[in-house]
Amino acid sequence: MSQALALKWRPKTFTELVGQEHVVRALTNALTQQRLHHAYLFTGTRGVGKTTLARIIAKALNCETGITATPCGKCAACTEIDAGRFVDLIELDAASNTQVDNMRDLLENALYAPTSARFKVYIIDEVHMLSRSAFNAMLKTLEEPPGHVKFILATTDPQKIPVTVLSRCLQFNLKQIPQAQIKEQLKKILALEEVAGDDEALTLLARAAHGSMRDSLSLLDQAIAHGAGRVEHQSVRAMLGSVEQEYLRDILSALQQQDGPGLIAVADRMAEHSLSFEIALQDLATLLHRVALAQTVPQAIATDDPDHGALMALAQGFGAEEIQLLYQIAVTGRQDLGLAPDDYAGFTMTLMRMLAFMPASAAVARTGTPTAAPVRTAASAAAAAPAADLKKKQFDGDWNALINRLPLAGMERMLAHNCELVAWQDGHIQLRVPHAQRHLNDRAYQDRLKLALEQHLGTKLKLEIAVGPSSGNTLAEIRDRDNEQKLNTAAAAIDGDPFVRDLIENFGARVVPSTIKPVQ
Repeated sequence: MSQALALKWRPKTFTELVGQEHVVRALTNALTQQRLHHAYLFTGTRGVGKTTLARIIAKALNCETGITATPCGKCAACTEIDAGRFVDLIELDAASNTQVDNMRDLLENALYAPTSARFKVYIIDEVHMLSRSAFNAMLKTLEEPPGHVKFILATTDPQKIPVTVLSRCLQFNLKQIPQAQIKEQLKKILALEEVAGDDEALTLLARAAHGSMRDSLSLLDQAIAHGAGRVEHQSVRAMLGSVEQEYLRDILSALQQQDGPGLIAVADRMAEHSLSFEIALQDLATLLHRVALAQTVPQAIATDDPDHGALMALAQGFGAEEIQLLYQIAVTGRQDLGLAPDDYAGFTMTLMRMLAFMPASAAVARTGTPTAAPVRTAASAAAAAPAADLKKKQFDGDWNALINRLPLAGMERMLAHNCELVAWQDGHIQLRVPHAQRHLNDRAYQDRLKLALEQHLGTKLKLEIAVGPSSGNTLAEIRDRDNEQKLNTAAAAIDGDPFVRDLIENFGARVVPSTIKPVQ
């Protein structure tokens, strides 16, 4: 039976480990100089090599050729560790062994000498999951460890490990593996597996792995099965749900030309091919991020990247501020997709929002001539003329009613719900947020709220938000009072219920206030 690639190609020596050169160099030097520590801590995200590195160290410490940075891989100790049956290598998954009793059993066993090895090695994975009492039980052994014991701890969340434990470990932070190195490793493995694959497919897989070598190999396994023994970009895109770059570039081209019908035509073609609009917005945001990199740090885009030429052309075709705005709208559009009537409506509304905020003058500046029949949007009309009085448009001074109509989400929604109107006139809105909620008055949240208001009202705005005393009329305060009233009504109803009174008086029952929920 064939073995999963993530297991088959798991590194067995320091030289095979990908992307962790800084850690390998330090450990190699320490082993070569026989400068050993009793406890090591490896931190990093999933799939970057923490437990793999721990097993290599176990071999380096117990290889029959002696303590070495280059274990032979052939002796009984090396082969048994590779096979997972070395009696003096004890691996514990802290996620499923959190209790102090498990740790006490392990530590009691640590007092006994190794059965056949030089060192008894304990690998504790996801060590941050241990209970406080389990950490306390471990601490004594870490302070005065037996000479024959080595601890190797691994975690994705070092912040949850007590400082007293951290201070007794030699700590190494494993980084996410660069995309280029993942791609190169996948290319080597495909060659060794004698599987055909193209360069673009490997780029897609390396990008989708998000820095995890293990994830990339799992995806490669999937891609081979999906492509019937071949790894080609069309098949990989279908497997990952990625949207063809051609569609995304057509969208950006239509935005450059202020071509509204062209934008909708692209969306219609995507709908015909049953492409995911959520993934389309994700991929569009990724593309815009890479364009921003090409604009500000061009050397960050590798010259052998298959998208290099297209990215550089897009970087020259858009202003930096435009890319930042389009990225923000794409991210917000993806967040709001679940609130839309359907995915198609949410996606096309996001595209139209992008179009509305693309200045018509930008297309003229890039081409040198006015664009043919540019789309006239509410936003472009407002931008071309002085800001109209809001009262004459859609805002009648009822702030709470206005924000109830806005498609807000996240922190900008909380900010809007905790603001009250102070004044408004000629495109200038002044708001006040209570002292207790002043942490919401962040520039990023203000900008997102301002963007939503401008999109809804169809005009540019000046938005000012000050911190001050509240009159109790914010939407959040009104909602809290309403909820409190409903809760009091529910509590009174329960208190007056004859059945509840009978339970209290005759059976010693009691009402737990925190469990009372008002009927909505």
